[in-house]
Amino acid sequence: MADLQDEINATAEAGKLDQPPAPPDPHAEPRPEPVDEREPGLDPDAESDPESELEPGPASVPADDPLARARAVLAAHPVADGYSGLPGALRDLPWYDFETGDSGLESDLPRLRAGRVGAQFWSVHVPEWLSADRVVRATLEQIDLVKHVVGAHSEGLRLARDASEATDARNCGRIATLIGPARGAALGDSLGTLRALHSLGVCAVTLCGTSWAGTAGLSAFGEEVVREMNRLGVLADLSGASEATVRRVLAISKAPVIFTRSGARAVHDHPDNLSDEVLAEVGAAKGLCMVPLAAERTGTSVRDVADHVEHVRGVAGPECVGLSGTYDTPDVHPDGLVDPSCYPRLIAELIERDWSEADVALLTWGNVQRALRGADFTARAARERRTASTATIEHLDG
Repeated sequence: MADLQDEINATAEAGKLDQPPAPPDPHAEPRPEPVDEREPGLDPDAESDPESELEPGPASVPADDPLARARAVLAAHPVADGYSGLPGALRDLPWYDFETGDSGLESDLPRLRAGRVGAQFWSVHVPEWLSADRVVRATLEQIDLVKHVVGAHSEGLRLARDASEATDARNCGRIATLIGPARGAALGDSLGTLRALHSLGVCAVTLCGTSWAGTAGLSAFGEEVVREMNRLGVLADLSGASEATVRRVLAISKAPVIFTRSGARAVHDHPDNLSDEVLAEVGAAKGLCMVPLAAERTGTSVRDVADHVEHVRGVAGPECVGLSGTYDTPDVHPDGLVDPSCYPRLIAELIERDWSEADVALLTWGNVQRALRGADFTARAARERRTASTATIEHLDG
């Protein structure tokens, strides 16, 4: 407080502020009245806010312009994109220019900023045709590539592991880059490898495609994998998993689960989409279904994607739906949603369907933050109860 007082009185001599003002000089020239050069209608006592001039708030945008309203809402509540295939796309390119987009990518910094993307999960999935002994190495190479790209573009990107770091990145004007999901096969049936991947920044693992998470559900080792993921704070991605696996994970996981690329089967029948029964169970467990912008799963138009979003929201609940761009993957995208800059078009469609700003805020940013916070809270509690698991697949499933 003393420092603050010193700063306030820095230009005044001691005791000078207590002296009465000098009487006016009757012979002095009159001083001209100050001229207010601001636009008429503005509050003369209000301070100018450069951010508000660049990004008008939703209340100041015409109600009959849904796209402008969408951009204004996204400026306050950016998109947390559940799945980006950038690492795989970059791996296959001889060169790239992430600053201007002149390299055949669907995503780059200008388009991510235009789409008001505030965070992305960068998938480190590797091709399924790789042999088991190469999957771990290829995944480590993908993680190394992510860190290299983020480090080379530190003015636009920042690595994040949890909700707090994602928020910090956003507050610093960076796009939070979360590593994951990784393929379950990348664990090499080893909990030690899971811990090593987590130490490198992986925050989500897709369980399908493994011997311990199949059509019959989780094996004993698979259950131990989920418990160890809970202890570490790694999110379980159940996209593509069998309903038996989904139900068992929902039963034993203390942390929220996510579906990084799943729509509603009642709207569009696809194997990776979820039935209403499963969606209701996901909602009861406070999981998160992230609707992909992929024509094969959710249809060929913006309206089709919006139908999925509304259906998931209606069945699972407003806290259990998110978005997943699936950009820079082999997926074909709906018309009007061809790259990340198009996110405002989807939000404009929802606004035309009477979605409030609060509804959109949960969809774009809030629900992913809740899932990340839930994983972190669960991990902190679990580490007080149990140490790192030493179980092996040979011991539990042998």
